[in-house]
Amino acid sequence: MAAGGAGKVSVLLPTYEERHNLPLVVWLLVRTFQDSGIDFEIIIIDDGSPDGTQEVAEQLEKIYGSDKILLRPREKKLGLGTAYIHGMKYASGDFIVIMDADLSHHPKFIPEFIRKQKEGNFDIVSGTRYKGNGGVHGWDLKRKLISRGANFITQVLLRPGASDLTGSFRLYRKDVLQKLMEKCVSKGYVFQMEMIVRARQLGYTIGEYWQNDLSYVIVRGQITEKECVPHT
Repeated sequence: MAAGGAGKVSVLLPTYEERHNLPLVVWLLVRTFQDSGIDFEIIIIDDGSPDGTQEVAEQLEKIYGSDKILLRPREKKLGLGTAYIHGMKYASGDFIVIMDADLSHHPKFIPEFIRKQKEGNFDIVSGTRYKGNGGVHGWDLKRKLISRGANFITQVLLRPGASDLTGSFRLYRKDVLQKLMEKCVSKGYVFQMEMIVRARQLGYTIGEYWQNDLSYVIVRGQITEKECVPHT
């Protein structure tokens, strides 16, 4: 089933010191959407990166057009949750994708999220590393234990009905995300967990699709064969 015809998708892409990663993640996003026939826009929310990320984003805006790349910067780091709230002000899509700009989330999964949303008419589709073929690549044992532990504790205490609460690769109906943002009080990375818990409390439906987290594909502009393999 083709992913096209899903309506317009707005990608919220918070950045901080991502000048090396941003051109590639944007290229991957553009290629994925064009190949899938999906109407899109990419909203870059840069929090005053000192490494020139904003200048790179300005060049990308010129290359792909201001209708596809929208740079909406802030003066300084104010938290992940507030970055999404800021980006939502400019989103014109029917669906919102949130993801990281460090290339830990591959855009190739977005059409699969859209297919999943269509199949179940879900309000949210969340990428999960803990079901199906999902997983992580490039994480050390400590990071894996922290992520697994946080998910386990939340599952036991809150019973949210989703397998991956700490992940930050998701597709939302725009109106649903707007309502959730109005309810959420967290501003940092706990924001992701609160969003799923509140979604269940409010009766929104959540679908899951497996995805792989890939830890920092580019480091100082260098791409290694080992790090690129999981992308294919």
